[in-house]
Amino acid sequence: MTYLSEFAALMAVFAVVIVAPGADFALVVRQSVVHGRRAALVTSFGIGASLLFHISYTLLGIGLIVSQSLALFALIKWLGVAYLVYLGVKSFFEKPLEIDEGELAAGAHSRRPLSLPACFGMGFLTNALNPKPVLFFLSLFTALVSHETPAAVSFLYGIGMATALVAWFAGVTLFFTNPVVRARFKACGRWFNRVTGATFVLLGLRLAVQKAG
Repeated sequence: MTYLSEFAALMAVFAVVIVAPGADFALVVRQSVVHGRRAALVTSFGIGASLLFHISYTLLGIGLIVSQSLALFALIKWLGVAYLVYLGVKSFFEKPLEIDEGELAAGAHSRRPLSLPACFGMGFLTNALNPKPVLFFLSLFTALVSHETPAAVSFLYGIGMATALVAWFAGVTLFFTNPVVRARFKACGRWFNRVTGATFVLLGLRLAVQKAG
């Protein structure tokens, strides 16, 4: 029962965090509208895998080292900033969406599809290059998980959290790949690319001004 109460406490906090819009959310929305359901779902799995990556090194103690090293924290942060700005500029200058009614009904898209490894990689990198999860999981596990809890059990907590994250983004994907919703975004054309591009750049700038402390 102790493990169940720990897991319930972790999930209660994490459920609030995952629904807050951020770079991951913006990426899944864009993948859903521009590249379709399959691309967005695979991107979501990439984000979930990155979450397990963060939790794994946190449990191994590497997260503590990163959080105490300004140089390492800054390196990860600026790599994340560069990647978000790259996504923003790339999105801003993409051609307007061209999705016909038949493709909308089938959940497809007219532009050249991204490969599944590329979609997975985009999701993984967008989340992995954000240094804030280092501090988040360190504080979360320190506050809510007993030091007597076996590492294997803690990792199972992480699998549960990653599953919840993927499930949330799967729901986001299903909503934004709905034919009616995609048709609305199709009508926005070039403005959708500009808004999503600007969103990624602004998220990158917000990350740039964040500090380790």
